[in-house]
Order: sequence, then structure tokens, then C-alpha cells
Amino acid sequence: MGYLILIIISFIFAGLLYLIAEKRGSDKVFWAIMGFLFGPFAIPFVFFAKRVDAKDLE
Repeated sequence: MGYLILIIISFIFAGLLYLIAEKRGSDKVFWAIMGFLFGPFAIPFVFFAKRVDAKDLE
């Protein structure tokens, strides 16, 4: 039961960081993975992340 709660919390943080990154213009998938793996510890770092421009993706 404890592992299930941990996985649910990880998905919640993944979704939260995805939304924050989307609003700030950062890489959404990267930050969702960081949110899943590191949980609340990744939140401060998403605010310092550089914004992704279309020219950076080429």
C-alpha cells in the first residue's frame, strides 16, 4: 500500500511540474520526469530553468 501512495504522489508532482514548465515556456517532458523522480525537490529548479525557444529545438 505504501508503494502505491508513493507512485500516486510522484504522478502528482510530475503533473504539477509539467504545468509549471508549460506556463514558463520550459521543456515540459523533461520537467515532468524530474517531478516524477525527485518530487518536491525539483520545484525550485523549474523556476530557474531557461525558457525554450523554437530556434533552440532545431
